[in-house]
Amino acid sequence: MDADKRFAEALDRMDAANREDPRTETVDGWAQPRELLFAQRVYDWVKRLVDIPSDALLLAARGHTLRRWMIPRDRYPKTTAGYHQWRSALADYHADQAEAILREVGYSAEMLQAVRAFITRANWPASSEACALEDADCLVFLETKLADYLNEWDEAKTLRILERTIRKMTPQARQLATQLKLSNREMELLGRAAQSHQA
Repeated sequence: MDADKRFAEALDRMDAANREDPRTETVDGWAQPRELLFAQRVYDWVKRLVDIPSDALLLAARGHTLRRWMIPRDRYPKTTAGYHQWRSALADYHADQAEAILREVGYSAEMLQAVRAFITRANWPASSEACALEDADCLVFLETKLADYLNEWDEAKTLRILERTIRKMTPQARQLATQLKLSNREMELLGRAAQSHQA
């Protein structure tokens, strides 16, 4: 299998895995698997953020949340420590899932290691490409998920989460965040979080 076909096959298999997500998001009147949409959006943002992204970065972007629904948040304590345990378990799980697919289509051990490093954030923030993946993830969160949480979180919690999100982003991504199509309330909270981060 040549390089282009291998890459396309890997993306197809990752998409097929995320297409199994029982959770859906309605886009233009069509219910679509939530994780499939999220991964594709992060992938698209990475291509906007990096002029010539490596194949490892693109594969990681598409596979960094593979089958996320399989490890629900409520499996861990509703504490800060529990949250971090959940995120760590997810990262390892996603990396394992992506590695299995990449091995099946014939990628080298070096590629498997590179993709795993992106997914587990082992090379963040030292690597500019790893920063781009983090930026893309944060931008998609702000663009598509923040609105749903505004009714779930109180204002103090929302600001804390936005401050942590902004802290992870590069200056370029923070600037792009101000150009997203967000509601007035979302923009207000994002602005307040950014001010707090700068203070």
